[in-house]
Amino acid sequence: MTAPPARILVIEDNALLRVQLQHLFTDAGMTVEFASDGLSGLQMALDAPPDVLVLDVGLPALDGLRLCERLRAEADRHVPVLMLTARDALEDKLQGFRAGADDYLVKPFAGAELIARCQALTQRHRSGETHVVRIGTLRIDRRHALATRHELPLELHQTAYQILLALAEAWPRTLTRSELIQRLWGDAPPESDPLRTHLYLLRQALDKPFATPMLKTVHGVGFRLEADA
Repeated sequence: MTAPPARILVIEDNALLRVQLQHLFTDAGMTVEFASDGLSGLQMALDAPPDVLVLDVGLPALDGLRLCERLRAEADRHVPVLMLTARDALEDKLQGFRAGADDYLVKPFAGAELIARCQALTQRHRSGETHVVRIGTLRIDRRHALATRHELPLELHQTAYQILLALAEAWPRTLTRSELIQRLWGDAPPESDPLRTHLYLLRQALDKPFATPMLKTVHGVGFRLEADA
């Protein structure tokens, strides 16, 4: 059976860009709806969750960051969010990910890249899923950014939590160092080894208190999680 076309919701206040995106998504075989302000766009996303939400940051009525935070708090499922904005500073990107974005693309952008990123988000099979990820005894509540193992809470700093979430969403696939670095810091990672300390802290919380380690190093490749039950 052929899968239905991906449903894209675009929240963008620039009328000319909306027309361009209409042609871009339609030519790619996707269906697309639009909202021009944050409040109406949020209501549309809650009433009929799309496969991917393409979200501008500078919106009238409710800006994209607050919209994303409210979506994460109020939606009954995970809606993949791609922020599409002219704000290109590292701190802007980090704010976007902290608000709950899954991906971030800076304007001006290549149409083919936007389509590829939306397709990648739909292929992660997260749209329509609950907010909870389970791997063995590990449970991650994406809505509240909480992780437990054997029903015991894991004390994780923000970056360690983001690493754990990325590995859990990719499971059972191995994530390369470059994939993790891109997920956490985009195109502007720290100059020193950006993962070493955060992986150590993750292991201290995730594995040290338990008999079976879940975080595995795949030498020469990257890292993955291994179910413990």
